[in-house]
Amino acid sequence: MAFDVARIRGLFPALGDGWIHFDGAAGMLVPEQVASAVSTAMRAPVSGPGGAFPASQRAESIVTAARRAVADLVGADPAAVVLGPSAPVMLRRLVDALAERWTIGDEVVVSRLDEEANLAPWQRAAKRVGAVVRWGEIDIETCELPAWQYENLVSARTKAVTVTLASGSVGTRPDVPTVIEFAKRVGALVVVDATYAAPFVPLDLAELGADVMVVSAQAWGGPSVGALVFRDPEMLERIPSASLDPAARGAARLELGPHAYPLLAGLVASIDYLAGLDDAASGSRRERLVTSLGSAKSYHAGLLAQLSTELRSLRHVMVIGDAMRRIPALAFAVQGKKSPEVAEYLASQGLCAFADDGSAGVFASLGVGEVGGAVRIGLAHYSNVFEINQLVRVLEELR
Repeated sequence: MAFDVARIRGLFPALGDGWIHFDGAAGMLVPEQVASAVSTAMRAPVSGPGGAFPASQRAESIVTAARRAVADLVGADPAAVVLGPSAPVMLRRLVDALAERWTIGDEVVVSRLDEEANLAPWQRAAKRVGAVVRWGEIDIETCELPAWQYENLVSARTKAVTVTLASGSVGTRPDVPTVIEFAKRVGALVVVDATYAAPFVPLDLAELGADVMVVSAQAWGGPSVGALVFRDPEMLERIPSASLDPAARGAARLELGPHAYPLLAGLVASIDYLAGLDDAASGSRRERLVTSLGSAKSYHAGLLAQLSTELRSLRHVMVIGDAMRRIPALAFAVQGKKSPEVAEYLASQGLCAFADDGSAGVFASLGVGEVGGAVRIGLAHYSNVFEINQLVRVLEELR
């Protein structure tokens, strides 16, 4: 492993603001190479695709490069990559297309572990057509999502099962392969939200077995671009098209309007950045991504273990959940303090973190609102031991 956090920190000009950033829930800061790629593409002549002149050909090459980069990230076919403005927008587009073929009494299975971005589209679509929403429940002590319950949650009427690959709120990485196995027994479509997992663990869509995977470049410091990746490119021809072009084929069937070409150039640069997290990684971009994200996973597991252990040693701090498999994200509450008050105190000490009042999502399921909400901590590639120590010190002083 060659995960050199000092070298990685040097790639982020924004770290010069002097703040300690635990605000990973909103996405990581932007590496210099991503900002440069977007700026360069904005200065270059880029036109719409389909022309015989260089500016048009440049647009086509940027889109092709973006599809290849996302395919390398998740282990898929570039022809199966649908690009768009953000993960929530892409999810809404996918669900609306799928729901055109649902009828009253059909079922969709969602989970209490998922973020609102992957819950609201399914709930709205189900309400619109009279489908039934069934819920995978979480263990309120560990924040695990027991996979065994899905054997009874799915049925012959189940049209789709959606589940997160990792929670951005409490860090839990559920047993998604087992969930997929139960879903496939009844022929249900499986959509996996990899938004929060993608920056920290190697992805392999073919091995996982999901039908569709969702990623968001903002999560790892890329531009505001989301992608749907299908395991089988042929599936794109079998679902209702959302395109304004009646002749659209393949990925274009779920893409609306012209692409934001500079942002797609930044997307490619951001995935190249991920591939270079481990400076000893070699081989193809796919091989370097697997190596680098494996190194990131190991590095952050150590940081998270230290942070979790030290926070649990503070008697006035309650860490929420204790899942076995996790990404470097956690939430906590401070005895006698409301979460906005804690977040404001952290900010006064130069630490960025978000407060959640516990009124929605996983925290509502856990009843966190009854204890004043929770503070969300999201580590990033540039997080280090010094920053962990600072957070613990500041919280120790907050009595």
